[in-house]
Amino acid sequence: MNVKQLRAFLAVAQSLSFAQAGERLHLSQPALSLTIKALEEDLGGQLLSRTTRSVSLTPEGETLLPLARQLLADWDNTEELLRQRFTLQLGRVSVSAMPSFAGTLLPAALKVFRGRFPRVNVAVHDVINEQVLEMVRHRRVELGIGFEPESSNELLFTPFYMDRFVAVVPRESPLALRKELTWSDLLKEDFIALQRPSAVRLLLEDHVQAQHGKLSVAFESHQLSTVGRMVANGLGVSAVPSLCIQQMQELGAHCVALSEPRIERRIGLMMLADHQLSAAAQALREVLIECAHNPGETL
Repeated sequence: MNVKQLRAFLAVAQSLSFAQAGERLHLSQPALSLTIKALEEDLGGQLLSRTTRSVSLTPEGETLLPLARQLLADWDNTEELLRQRFTLQLGRVSVSAMPSFAGTLLPAALKVFRGRFPRVNVAVHDVINEQVLEMVRHRRVELGIGFEPESSNELLFTPFYMDRFVAVVPRESPLALRKELTWSDLLKEDFIALQRPSAVRLLLEDHVQAQHGKLSVAFESHQLSTVGRMVANGLGVSAVPSLCIQQMQELGAHCVALSEPRIERRIGLMMLADHQLSAAAQALREVLIECAHNPGETL
């Protein structure tokens, strides 16, 4: 039994006329008769009683009629739902992003996406970089935004830009008057860091240890906003990716260029290399890449 056969049966059953049903389906009467006959053979019995003057339903045909209506309605609804998703009239996509990106640059890209596809729902998971990778690998989200993985054949990474770490100091500190600071300058103060296993924390420790030894931390927090508030209130200094500059300034802290060592890491978009994105996820990916390449317009 297939959809074509059910449509033919329903058309004849509703009109009780092969001629009218054929016109409705744009089929000749012989072709329509063959389709009904094939359905009856598949099911094992007669569904329509035909005479030269009339057509009527057999008891089995009466049983099939409401079921055929429901099956075809479900089929049409499914077709329409998928068509709307493929044309992005409906849909849902999930993306994970590290908080420093989710809270600064991502909203501008989502605004562009929303303007183009207003009926597609977007779920944003702002989690630390390690969880971004984990959610992509375990297919909990289709797209992830974070630092470039050191090595992973299973992930496809599309770079957005190279981010450089900057120093975060209290506005009233003498350090805020400098155009550039070295790590030696910064580490003379109490240091405030994100807690492990934050990728930002691990990256700082790896780069600083070679020249300055183990990073000594006075305060630590899970949230960048808390780090910024601590610095703003004079509890110490910190270092964050440059994409956090606006956030740090809004929290009352001041950012200064940082060198020796200069810490950089590429930030970009991740997806599973062997995964076919949904239409909604592919559209969002294209918008994110477009916005990253036109920072003056969106990002």
